Amino acid sequence: MSEVKKKKSFRDRRDAKYIKMPAMMRLLTYLTDRQDADVYMNKKIDVTELVKYMKKKKLENSDITYFHAFSIAIAKVIYNRPKLNRYIINHKCYQRDDVILTFTAKVDYSDDAKEVMSLIKVDEKDNINTLSDKIKEKVNTFRNKKQQNSSDDSLDILDKFPGWMLKFIIAPVAKFMDRHDLLPNSLNNDLLYNSTVILSNLGSIKCGAIYHHLTNFGTNGILITIGNIHKEQVVMPNGKVEIRDIVEFGINLDERIADGVYFSKAVNLLDYIMGHPETLERDANERIEEKKDFEY
Repeated sequence: MSEVKKKKSFRDRRDAKYIKMPAMMRLLTYLTDRQDADVYMNKKIDVTELVKYMKKKKLENSDITYFHAFSIAIAKVIYNRPKLNRYIINHKCYQRDDVILTFTAKVDYSDDAKEVMSLIKVDEKDNINTLSDKIKEKVNTFRNKKQQNSSDDSLDILDKFPGWMLKFIIAPVAKFMDRHDLLPNSLNNDLLYNSTVILSNLGSIKCGAIYHHLTNFGTNGILITIGNIHKEQVVMPNGKVEIRDIVEFGINLDERIADGVYFSKAVNLLDYIMGHPETLERDANERIEEKKDFEY
């Protein structure tokens, strides 16, 4: 994630560096595609401290939202667990250069309004304030100008072709170009499926977390849905039962980029950050020590 990137080798892709995989993991890439290798994780996280923090934060900035808080928290996890920023394509493993979060936003609030893909690069020195500004600026640009990004424009053009041509000519060619990093920048740069994490904030429509499938197109290997914040009874460490604010995360990820312990530590880190929201004020790449021991 360094600001100064090393010169690309012939094995690298335009957005990532080639990583040599262990033999067993490389064999697995020939046995499973991304959609076949996806695993699901469900995590309920106590966000009582975050709710207190956000009430104070909104007095400073009324436009800041829970989605902004969840986004920077997830970015901090990615910086601390860098294998989560890897992807598998064409049977090879790559370490992405940047932390990229993606979400969709409607250009207006009507039922038939278009949804626009929004990619946000989270820099090492970003925090909840700077990331909130980035997200608001991107959404306002789309809504005020009713404009789409370059990938949306390219997809609209492709939609004009007849179905048989899309199925037998364009789709196979596009998949080949995708595997070999040959897609034009107009389609590749703003593509929803070329991000570290795709986020879906279902809490904004008062919905619980769900599980959404990954795709075999693009490079995205993690998709997270965020449910609505609600009250639940929780047994505390001292044995007492308290009513706490809880949010549920539905996580789908490509199991080939890391192992189960690595994923579990990442989820535990997200839990820790939610319980210590003051960390959201600090740099995205701040190192956070492991807080929970594992037994084998």
